Amino acid sequence: MDRWVGKVAVVTGASSGIGAATTKALATAGMVTVGLARRLDRIVALRRDVPAEAANRLHAIRCDVTIEEDIRAAFHEIEKRFGGVDVHINSAGILRRSVRLLDANNTQALRDVVNTNLLGMVLCSREAYLSMKKRSVDGHIVLTNSIVGHMVPPLNTLNIYTATKHGITAVVETLRHELRLEGSRIKVTSISPGETNTEMNPKSEAPNNPMLEPENIADAILYAIGTPPGMQIQEIIVKPVGEAV
Repeated sequence: MDRWVGKVAVVTGASSGIGAATTKALATAGMVTVGLARRLDRIVALRRDVPAEAANRLHAIRCDVTIEEDIRAAFHEIEKRFGGVDVHINSAGILRRSVRLLDANNTQALRDVVNTNLLGMVLCSREAYLSMKKRSVDGHIVLTNSIVGHMVPPLNTLNIYTATKHGITAVVETLRHELRLEGSRIKVTSISPGETNTEMNPKSEAPNNPMLEPENIADAILYAIGTPPGMQIQEIIVKPVGEAV
C-alpha cells in the first residue's frame, strides 16, 4: 500500500457494510478517502472509528449511484477538491428479498436492483477511469461482486440480484479487455464475498450460518490494490470457513 499513501480513493456505498469498512481501512492506510452514499451523515460518523490523522483524510460526498447526474457531479467535485481518482472501489448494492422475478407489479423493485448493482457500478467505474486516464494514472478499479455472481443458489429470495452479480463478473472481464486493448496500465479486480454480516444480510437473521465480517472483505480489497504495478488480481473469492454454498 505504500505507493498509494497520499493518493485519492473513492468508495461507493460508503455509509454501511463493506463500503464503510473499506472507507475506514483506506483512510487508515494513508489514502485520502472519499466516501459516496445517499446517507452523508453516516459517512461523516465513520471518522469516530479511525485514528485522528485518518479522520482528517476521510471525506463524504452525497451520491445516489442510480442517478447519472449525481455520479457526474460527485466526480466533478472530487476532481475540483482532491485532483481526481487514483483508486475506485464500487461497493454500493441492494437486494429486494421479498420480490420474485415473476411477481406482478415488480418492475420498479427490479429496476432499482439493476440500476444500483450493475449500471450504477459501470457508470461510476467509467467516471473513475476517465479521471485516471486524464491524469495518466495507473490506477485500480475494484467491483464488489458476490459468490452468487459465479453460481445460482436454489433460493427464492434473490430474484434479479444474482443476475446483476453475474453481470459484474462479465463486466470485469470486459473492462480488462478494454483496458488491455488500449494499452492501459489501470487494473481491475472483482471481490466476491460469501455470506457477510451487513445491514442487507444481518447475522441476526441466520445466527447459525458462518459469516464473514465487512472488515474481512476490506482486508481483501487492500491486498488486491497493494499488489505490485505489473501484477493484477482479477478475482478474489472470500468465504467464511464452513460455508455450505
